[in-house]
Amino acid sequence: MNTTRFTRRGFLKSSAAGSLLLSQGVSLCEAAPVQRTATDQVILGNTGIKLSRVGMGTGSDSGHIQRALGKDGFTDLVHYAYDQGITYFDCAQQYATFDWIGDAIKGLHREKLFIQSKINHQPEDIMKEIDLHRKTFDTDYVDSLLVHCMIHKDWPETWKRVCDGYDQAQEKKWIRTKGVSCHSLPALRDGAASDWPEVHLVRVNPQGAFMDGPEENYNMVKNETGPVMEQLKIMRAKGRGVIGMKMIGNGTFLNPEDRHKALRLAMSMPEVNAVVIGFKSRAEVDESLKRTNTVLAELAA
Repeated sequence: MNTTRFTRRGFLKSSAAGSLLLSQGVSLCEAAPVQRTATDQVILGNTGIKLSRVGMGTGSDSGHIQRALGKDGFTDLVHYAYDQGITYFDCAQQYATFDWIGDAIKGLHREKLFIQSKINHQPEDIMKEIDLHRKTFDTDYVDSLLVHCMIHKDWPETWKRVCDGYDQAQEKKWIRTKGVSCHSLPALRDGAASDWPEVHLVRVNPQGAFMDGPEENYNMVKNETGPVMEQLKIMRAKGRGVIGMKMIGNGTFLNPEDRHKALRLAMSMPEVNAVVIGFKSRAEVDESLKRTNTVLAELAA
């Protein structure tokens, strides 16, 4: 039996409130808060490009962990992630999975995908190297292409020839946006200060595990988080797209509480648009999506 009762006064009050919202240009649907989820399509900074809030990394231990699944197992995992709502797949030329990406995304709606890849060296013919990504992935374009694993100060100047090649590829619509993945604080600072990057892939977790430190060394085990957070604010002020990585501490966060804490930080930061996590099983996909949804619900409460 429905015990809900509407009085004339209550009806008039609710109608008046609704009319006020509409008069202010706010629909009744817009007035209700919308719960964020792990697979929402979010906008990457000022690029206008959309991607899922949680992405799948394909380079755990340089991709050898995913490579160990075998090609069929890897393809199955990519398709499973996609079926759960993940549309962002993070790749790189030196990952052991690089040559499998084209077949792995075959049959998926290309226009729904956000494929990010990276180049970690200065090839003699940069355009040929970028075209190799298109051919390997069997696609007309790569959504985002990054300078990879940068640790050196002054890289926007010393890598200018490569950066100019990215710009040319963007003009030819071979890539939609470009940026950098940094692995030291000097490189991160110079990237934030430079006008060239549109996207930053940044190591972010509250434990400081494998985050960018003051030395030009990509593999520092633990660093202070404050200096990285300062650079993230600069990036946001400039409208940069920011993707967080090392959400599970380079695979070291075996305690679920550590993973929860890291995701909670990333999801609470307006500077971070999305995160990427390397998966090796369907169970890990499920766990990360569920945990992210739990965190987002906590933050909304």
